[in-house]
Formats: sequence, structure tokens, C-alpha cells
Amino acid sequence: MNRHLIQLGAYAVALGVACSVANAGDIDVGKAGHKNEKPRFLGAISSAHYDGVSNDLLTAGLGKTGLAGAAPAFVNPLSPTPAELRRNAIHTNYRAVLDITAKGGYGTLYGPNVDKNGVVTASEGKIAGTEYIAYADDGSGRQNVVVMVQIPDSFDMSNACVITATSSGSRGIYGAIGASGEWGLKRGCAVAYTDKGTGNGEHDLQANTVGLIDGTRTSAATAGSASHFTADLSPAALAAFNAATPNRVAFKHAHSQQNPESDWGTNTLQAISFAFYTLNQQFGTPGKDGEKRIVLDRKNTLVIASGISNGAGAALAAAEQDKKGLIDGVAVTEPNVQPRDNDKLTIKQGMTVVPVHGKPLLDYFTFGNLYQPCAALSPAAAGAPALAFLSAANAANRCAGLQAKGLLAPGSTTDAANEALAKLNAYGWQTENNLLQASHYRFATNAIAVTYSNAHGKFSVADNLCGFSFGNTNAGAPAAQVPAVEAGIFSTGNGVPPTSGVNIIYNDAMGGPRQDLLAVSPSTGKADFALDGAICHRNLVVGYDITTGAHLGHDMHKMSDRVQKGIKEVQLSAKLRGTPAIVAQGRNDTLVPVNHASRAYYGQNQIEDNHSQLRYIEVTNAQHFDTFIGNAVFAGYDTRFVPLHVYLIRALDIMYDHLKNGTPLPPSQVVRTVPRGGVAGAAPPITAANVPPILHSPANSDLILFDRKTLFVPD
Repeated sequence: MNRHLIQLGAYAVALGVACSVANAGDIDVGKAGHKNEKPRFLGAISSAHYDGVSNDLLTAGLGKTGLAGAAPAFVNPLSPTPAELRRNAIHTNYRAVLDITAKGGYGTLYGPNVDKNGVVTASEGKIAGTEYIAYADDGSGRQNVVVMVQIPDSFDMSNACVITATSSGSRGIYGAIGASGEWGLKRGCAVAYTDKGTGNGEHDLQANTVGLIDGTRTSAATAGSASHFTADLSPAALAAFNAATPNRVAFKHAHSQQNPESDWGTNTLQAISFAFYTLNQQFGTPGKDGEKRIVLDRKNTLVIASGISNGAGAALAAAEQDKKGLIDGVAVTEPNVQPRDNDKLTIKQGMTVVPVHGKPLLDYFTFGNLYQPCAALSPAAAGAPALAFLSAANAANRCAGLQAKGLLAPGSTTDAANEALAKLNAYGWQTENNLLQASHYRFATNAIAVTYSNAHGKFSVADNLCGFSFGNTNAGAPAAQVPAVEAGIFSTGNGVPPTSGVNIIYNDAMGGPRQDLLAVSPSTGKADFALDGAICHRNLVVGYDITTGAHLGHDMHKMSDRVQKGIKEVQLSAKLRGTPAIVAQGRNDTLVPVNHASRAYYGQNQIEDNHSQLRYIEVTNAQHFDTFIGNAVFAGYDTRFVPLHVYLIRALDIMYDHLKNGTPLPPSQVVRTVPRGGVAGAAPPITAANVPPILHSPANSDLILFDRKTLFVPD
């Protein structure tokens, strides 16, 4: 490996020079024959070539077998090297978005050894090539969005292509390596990654240490503007915060005060621009002045915007904002998309009108955050996977607390649970989601409610919004970070608690700060998963006190205005201006329900886009977290659900064929999959019969149709 730049010094120097970030609509890639100019938003660029044997772009030298095994140990756990951190970050992130078990499809339907035509090979799937990485910033050092380009040695100038791979969730720069990253590398395309300004940046406030772009950690003072993320606190404010709330951390997504989601489309376009720059630096012809001349531009290079979850939402945002024609097509799955002005749309599944749809993410998450733990006790959710990880006693206390505050009717715990589940179903969740409410609350919902409330309102970590903070815990109480865990957080963290020892802490709990899942609410005197804090978050979104209907006090009203303003900043128009696009989502998606996401976006697109080439594929028996399917903790996912990742591959294949060969896009449709069945935790191996293809001529009964502002989805 040839490392061209020494990280810390180079980034500090580069980011000390003021630069400007273009608006999304201004981002361009130049024309063939022109000078290949470095985009103004880029800082110093480091690069490394990997030989495809000892190390590589896709698997960091681990290969198909190594990715399926345990993470390699660091030689010195307290000071892992950049190469070790990169290797383990790829290991973690690849597994984080896929079912990595052989029975679930790894190694047969997808994986490094499955070639671009879907043929299973004996190869370990290592891919040689060059990796470029840099910060995109506005000159302040506060954004420091990480962008990366991987150019495989198999890149073919005569079939030039770029695939975007914006990270899902709040993950770091390798977050999409196993999703669209793998597809693009196998196809011989350059892959344009970005962490979209959320990427797993942790500031240990007590120790005042931060991460650098290569994952190594140092003091905030030493890092300066080279820090991936440093909370915006003066020395005095930091000291006061640590004295009042010791052993806390800040995360970039929640606490950057940037509302990063508002720039996800821009960041994705920046990654595309970076890809063209690096491609032309690598393949461009030398000019008389010694500078490279552009040989690859938007006219001779195919660009597909892709990703999953938040990365998928970023791809669609980029396509909406793309005024220069950089993006030729879009292929995504399970997108976090939040269409604005969705009140003109009606959605019908079968003969039933969906009562609520198209709500912003923080709206439905703060609603779910109230009712999911109580709903988990409904007989209709009996046998839910991972239910044992949610305290039944605390869930019953949540039911009682909701009843006492008039948010559920009086009655037994079962009555309350049934009503809570009915409220969720009436608010846009499918009945297909009922069995997943418990596992999603336990491992995702509360963390996202806390993170996005802070992000949208641009709150400081020092605000302790709604009484919540982040930190390591020991028996539920705040504790110092474990040095060996924190040293590797670049590799293991996902950018939002719970992760790498960091949990959500409810500062206002009776008896002192406690992990939210164990916290006793002051107003109820019971351990009810911090109900008071959940109500606070909901109040911020709706703008009034949900327990009384009264106006919020002055300070809460101002905070609510900030949150609502931030929500509006991230909503999309659904206007793709005729860009070909395929969106696939699982009907059982409980994290980002179809009625609030893909169905709402597709329907709004049909209203707004007179030249729409958007297709919507709804997959039965598929949900948001493929990684849960093969995880023993979530036994029961394996018997019920198929991997949605298969349909990302197929959507990309279809889009590529459409753009390269003019093959028509298939119509919008429901794809009816077949669950593996069997015993929970021991489902039989998946076969092709479980995941039927997207058809160009589906049965009429499977067609998704749109007419007169109504979206019709078959049962």
C-alpha cells in the first residue's frame, strides 16, 4: 500500500485554507478536453492502491470467508492503526446491512464470491484498485463530510460508470460497502461514497478526544479542523458541561448543529463530482501545462445513484437537486424519504384507504416512541422476535403511564396494549408490522427520536434536549468510556446509540441519570422507559402539550419551532424531472413504514412529475434490517423474512440494462416472496424460489397503479 499523504498534518493544512461549497445545483464535473480542476469543496486527498491479494477495496483483504468470520483483533487495542481500523470498519459495515449467514443467502444469492451475473464462484471476491478519501467542507472545518471514491483496476474506459454509495443510518464512510458499493465494484464501476455529514463521529467530552478521517483518535486541540467532529463548545462551556453531566459523549449526527440531512443530496452530488475528478486524474490526458485534461464527463460516463435507507433517501434527494444532468438513473431500496405537501394523495391497499401517510420521519418516530413498548404486550404481537429483550414490567408501566396521562383509555394492561397497537396501525404502520414493534423499539426507535430531534433543531450537546444525553453506562448509570472500545469506535460504531458501549441516558430520571430503558419517570414514579422524555419529544414535533392540549411554554415553544423548521428543511418534492428510477421496499418495513416512505413518495411523484419514469416495487415478507434475519438474538426473523438486498441487486441490474441497452423498465408491482418457514432460529436454507424476480409482465393482480391522485396497491 502506498499512502500518499500523512493524514493529520495534511488535513490540518488543507482545511486551514478557506474554500466554499457549491450549492447542489451548481455541482458539475467539467467537459472533455477541459482542465481537470479539483472541486473547491475538497480538502486534501489521500489515496492508496490495494493489490487484491493482501488487501482490497471490497473486503479489506478478508475475502468472503473472512467477512463471515469474527472481526480480526487489533495488535494494540488501545492504539489500532489506520489499516486495522479500515479493515474492521469494512468487516462491521458489510455485516451490518446484510444477513451474513449461508442459510440466509450469503455466498449463494449475494456476497463477494457471487459475480456480477449472479454466478456463484470459488473466489474470495477480493477486488484490486485505488481508494481516494477526503473531507468536503465549507472552509470552517465544522462540516467535514467524508467523501471517498473507489476505482477498481477493472474499470473500463469504454464502459465508464459511477455508482453512488451514500451511507445508511448514521454510519461512517464504509457504511454502504456491502450494498451498492459491492455491486458497483463487481461491475467495474467507480464507487462514490459519502458519510453525508452524519458518519459515526464521536467526541468524548470528558476526555476531550475526537476521531480523525482515518479513524485514529487524538485530543480535540491537536486535531483542530482535521477533526471529523468536535462539539461546538468553548473551553469554559465544556468544563461546565462535564462538571454537571460527567462521562458523556457527543455524536456528529445529533450534535453537529448542522441538520445534516438537509445536505444529503448535496453530499451525494459532491461524491459524484469527486469521482469524476479522481477518474480524470487517474486516466486523463496530460496537457501542455502538466495538468490533466478531462476524458470522462457526464456525456460518456453512466452514473447511477444508489443506496439503502438514509443512503437511498440521499440518492433521491440528489436526483431531485441535480440540475446539471450528472445522474442518469436511480436504484434504491427502503428509502428514508419525507415528501412534502402529501395531503393531495390517497393511498388504497386493496379496498382499504390508508388513514395516515406521508408523515415526516420524526413525526412518526416520536409517535411510535410513545406507543411501541406498550403495543408489544398486545396478544396480536405475541411471539414477536426479541420480545424478551424488552422488560415486560417496564412495558406495562408504560401502558399505565399513558393511561394516567389520558393518552390511552382506562382499562387493563391488555386493553391498553391493544389500543396502543391500534393507534400505530391507524398512524400508518401495517398490520404486517405488528410483530416487529418490540424489537424496533428496543434497538432503534428511541435512539432515532433523540438523534433526529437534536439534529433537526440544531441543538448543542449542552442543551440536553428533553433531558437526554449520550454516554457509556454501567448497570444503567453513566460511566467513563472503555479505552479499548473507544479506540476502535471508527470500526464498530454506527453513529447513533446504542453503539460501542454508548447508550442513551435520561438525565432527569428519579434517583439520578439512568439509561433510558431503565429510567424512572419523575411524573409517574415508575420505570417506564423514560415516558416523560418521550412525551417531551412528541410535544416538540406537534407544537403543543399532548397530555393537556395546552400551548407550550415560551422556551419549549421556541425549541418546537426549531425542530419543525428543521423537519421542513429535509422534506423532498418528489420531482425527479423524468430521471429513470426504481424504488423497492419491504411491505413489513417497521422502521420506515411504506405508507410514510416509498408509497407516499411514489404517489407524490406521480402527481408532481409529468414525465415520471419512477417505478415502485413492493416486496412482501421483507423488512428494514436484513442483518436481523440471521442473528440468533432475533430468532423468528429468519423464518418470516427474505433479504431485501436481493432486490437492490436486481433493481441495479435492471437500471443498468435500461440505461446501457434501452431495455424497458418493468411496471410498478408487488413481488410476492415465500418465507423460509421452519423453526425460529433454524430456518432452512433460502433458495431462488423464496425470492422471485421483478417481472416485466406481472399479473394484473400484482400491478401497483395510480389514477386521479390515488395510489392503488394490491393486498
